[in-house]
Amino acid sequence: MKIVDEREKNLDDKAYRNIQELESYAENTQSSLLYLTLEILGIKDLHADHAASHIGKAQGIVTCLRAMPYHGSRRRVFLPMDICMLHGVSQEDFLRKNRDKNVRDVIYDIASQAHLHLKHARSFHKSVPVKAFPAFLQTVALEDYLKKIQQVDFDIFHPSLQQKNTLLPLSLYIRSWRKRY
Repeated sequence: MKIVDEREKNLDDKAYRNIQELESYAENTQSSLLYLTLEILGIKDLHADHAASHIGKAQGIVTCLRAMPYHGSRRRVFLPMDICMLHGVSQEDFLRKNRDKNVRDVIYDIASQAHLHLKHARSFHKSVPVKAFPAFLQTVALEDYLKKIQQVDFDIFHPSLQQKNTLLPLSLYIRSWRKRY
């Protein structure tokens, strides 16, 4: 019900006022899906839940970033407005696909928050039951996107960010074999 309630609140398609609002949305949607996955796997563990919370927040933030070019093409911007205002960037800058340093700084700040959540989730690695690891393998794709966006100097509109990583399945296999998320 938490997922449905959160989506209903978000149907008006307004930009997030701040990063905390985006994280709250991600917690109530993405993290809730991870909690359900853990429950299906029969895992009731505080550390796994804490890791799921941070992974869900990272997933929500990365999804917001990945969708920016698509939403921008439909004249919508959902990035947190507090970070945009901090760097003097308007929604129109994103709609015009502006690639100035200020725009890249906004993306850097948002991507950094996702990276911090991933790092925090991984700090529980030794405390999380091994049975939970399959639920957390999405971190491989999240980390891949965050590395790609860093390589293009946080240019959210760079064409390489819209291309598939053909080595992702191999990375997933290696991580699952090593029991690392």
